[in-house]
Amino acid sequence: MSEPLLRLTDARPAAPAGTMSLGLRLLKSGLLAPWQLFHARERLPLWDATLMEILAARGWLSPEARRDLLSRQLDMQAVDLSETPPDPNLAHLLPATFCLRHNVIPWQSLGGLLILATGAPERLAAALALLPEAQSAPLKGALIAVATPGQVETATLDTHRPTLAQQAETRTAPAYSCRNWHHSRQRSRIIWATLVLFTCLILLAPSAVFSALTVFAALSLVAVSVMKIAAFMACAPPHPAPPLQGPLPRISVMVPLFREKEVAQVLVNRLSRLTYPEALLDVLLVLEAHDDTTQAALKHTTLPRWIRVVTVPAGSGLTTKPRALNYALDFCKGDIIGIWDAEDAPAPDQLETVANHFAAAPPEVVCLQGILDYYNPYTNWIARCFTIEYATWFRTVLPGLARLGFAVPLGGTTLFLRRRAIEALGGWDAHNVTEDADLGMRIARFGWRTELIPTVTQEEANCQPLAWVRQRSRWLKGYMVTWLVHMRAPLRLLRDVGPRQFLGMQLVFACTLSQFLLAPLIWLFWLGLIGVSPPFESALPPGTAALFLGFGMVNALISLRSISGQGRNALIPWVFAMVAYFPMATLAAYKALFELLFIPFYWDKTAHGKTHEGTSATAP
Repeated sequence: MSEPLLRLTDARPAAPAGTMSLGLRLLKSGLLAPWQLFHARERLPLWDATLMEILAARGWLSPEARRDLLSRQLDMQAVDLSETPPDPNLAHLLPATFCLRHNVIPWQSLGGLLILATGAPERLAAALALLPEAQSAPLKGALIAVATPGQVETATLDTHRPTLAQQAETRTAPAYSCRNWHHSRQRSRIIWATLVLFTCLILLAPSAVFSALTVFAALSLVAVSVMKIAAFMACAPPHPAPPLQGPLPRISVMVPLFREKEVAQVLVNRLSRLTYPEALLDVLLVLEAHDDTTQAALKHTTLPRWIRVVTVPAGSGLTTKPRALNYALDFCKGDIIGIWDAEDAPAPDQLETVANHFAAAPPEVVCLQGILDYYNPYTNWIARCFTIEYATWFRTVLPGLARLGFAVPLGGTTLFLRRRAIEALGGWDAHNVTEDADLGMRIARFGWRTELIPTVTQEEANCQPLAWVRQRSRWLKGYMVTWLVHMRAPLRLLRDVGPRQFLGMQLVFACTLSQFLLAPLIWLFWLGLIGVSPPFESALPPGTAALFLGFGMVNALISLRSISGQGRNALIPWVFAMVAYFPMATLAAYKALFELLFIPFYWDKTAHGKTHEGTSATAP
């Protein structure tokens, strides 16, 4: 080893004078033009990025040139990990997740001294300071060598890939996960005992059973309607945060893809409209190892430098979006973690909105949820009704619930989290098919908050009847799973979130689910409008049908208000078609209930790329 090594205790971020020296070295080597150096130095105080990161993001510096320059500047040895790979016997000294997060790996031991290889020496000292004392003790006095970031990441995966794959399935604490349902004999006994008991009750006293269910259905309908009215009254358009005063943060956004042949190139084109600085932008396309379709599509797609591909290895056989997110989380470079879906078209300035809002928000606000809307609202009547439903949910109900102090059941995309929070929460429950709603509840249980932000992401409305039912059944099954997981210990949940949010959870999950499952009993009351007395009418007070009609009209008015101001007046007549739209959700609810009983972790994949972009909605 002809070049010297720097001790970890001597590692410091480069001072301004050192930065100038590094810049002069770049100029003298002919690797950089003066205007390029000026461009990078002008942005150093504005961005959370080093000089080398800015230059690399613009494509002005190769990984190898960056490695060699940093080794000379910081007086470290440059190493090629492809020629001299890390010693596998040292792998236990640092957690695999830490190695990926901070791009560092135990490399060699020289005369009893540990040598760490890193692709980010400027950030290493601050990163190692985050380790607990017990983990950092063996590293004291360690030496540092510089490698390329890609080689460090590859070496980490070669050593830890099975461990990382297993952790992706078990990252969430057992108390907040449904994964133990796989082998739960007790769960099976409870399910079958419940089914047998319910069947016996129907056979012995059908009138009493259906009367009780009718009362419960009516109460659920009233409860959900009152919740929507309260949310409507509390709702106020989210206001843009003031411009960020400090340096812009690094933001990583994960985009899970699975069998997305149709949207690969379109997705890259949409993301290329983003205006956030490239040096601070880190987009990860998360693919499954066996997904040959998407991998083949991406081979013919030119990716910008700020887009990377992360391949999730096979594990126990589970293939879900939350598992992929858990695996990819440690590859992220940013302090803010976001999620987009494969068919998303985010607003170009969306990440600026996120950075500004987080900077102005108090520390307990750890999650931001954007507005989801559809770019194909006029494809057919289902697309029209789906657009109206989304406008009501994301522009009225969710903002209202947040202002009322309720937990916010998140959407699966256009949500952004402080990294410290998602890591403390244990990531996503890999076995929950509606991981976003579950995450919203865990955020509340940890004493944190979610806020809505005024930025819109356009999606593709799933507007074929069978595909719509399949997608909605997955969402409803996830709601069932989430409610059951968090209601394992109701008193503990009540202590965690307090009476207000406990009530909110029952309204959002239990009442919504029962409203769909028991909807046929409510439909019978519409017979009264044509002079036919519905069965079990005596179970409810007189005038119930009129009450139901009144709530229906109020819900229609809320939907009308939610779609106003978007330039979509052609949707207004279709608000009254929602009465024919929601029965599909009842069919989906029974499909979800069947799957909950027999295949709780089955992920019914939604196909994307079936329609073209149309009229976009605006932010409030």
